[in-house]
Amino acid sequence: MMRAVTLLAAYVLDRIIGDPRWLPHPVVGMGKCITWMEKGIRRWVPLSTPSAARMAGCLFPMILVGGVYGITELLLFAAERVSPYLALGLEILLIATTIATKGLADAARGIYEALAFRRLDQARKQLSMIVGRDTEQLDESEVVRGTVETVAENIVDAVTAPLFYAAVGGAPLALAYRAVNTLDSMVGYKDERYRDLGWASARFDDLANWLPARLTILPMLAVFFLISGPSAVRRAWHTYRRDARRHPSPNSGIPEALMAGGLGIRLGGTNWYRGVPSHRAQMGEPVMPRRPEHIQAAIRVLFGTTWVYTGMLVLVSLLSDWVA
Repeated sequence: MMRAVTLLAAYVLDRIIGDPRWLPHPVVGMGKCITWMEKGIRRWVPLSTPSAARMAGCLFPMILVGGVYGITELLLFAAERVSPYLALGLEILLIATTIATKGLADAARGIYEALAFRRLDQARKQLSMIVGRDTEQLDESEVVRGTVETVAENIVDAVTAPLFYAAVGGAPLALAYRAVNTLDSMVGYKDERYRDLGWASARFDDLANWLPARLTILPMLAVFFLISGPSAVRRAWHTYRRDARRHPSPNSGIPEALMAGGLGIRLGGTNWYRGVPSHRAQMGEPVMPRRPEHIQAAIRVLFGTTWVYTGMLVLVSLLSDWVA
């Protein structure tokens, strides 16, 4: 019963307050730890061969993920000694920090509003704050594509995956997942600097997201049915079956393909990273040209999917308690 309450309360708390700047965020601390670890590894660990760099890169998840899990357990244990209610409140707050529904929606909405007022430069700048690709030369259609792709990908990374791990192992496992995800975003690149050193972090992230990404399929299809009817569901399912596997990531292609099919637009194509082109397979059929309104539609899918998904987890938690 308490796990169901904790999950629902954490999701609602994130929807209400998001990530206020006055509240210290665990991911900021994780980022500083990763920077510190990278400096130490590059200084003290031999990285002369690709295999040596990959072995050294295993230290990232071993130290950070294990450390985050252990520290969170200790915090909750200490809070429990003071008061069970303090421990419950702390766990709800910690889980809420692993979720970013409101923050993601607010960022996407800001880009939409900039495009709606014909402020393309502002939209490009705002997009650059939530994606890694170069945005300076993007036209309106490409800004829409980047925003919709980011919303789709982060349905899993920023909401359904951390909620899944919170349901399985509470705040310690949810924060451990966030550590995995933060590692991937900082060192999981395929460029010369991180191709080998970040290999373990990238593979760990792929593994951690494998099941949550697939558990997100049904909620997304349900939302497309509620928003646009059976035809959108058929398009989304067909696009997922055909195009998801063509994405470089074994997991991100799932929500992106579903989003492309459900909205009736084409995603994927060429992205530029620090002036270097990266070609990705296209997903979906251009039933209609990409417009700023598709950002609003993606936000509705984000909200609907995460509500349905949270409800599923709460129901499963209640049923498991009842059976036990």
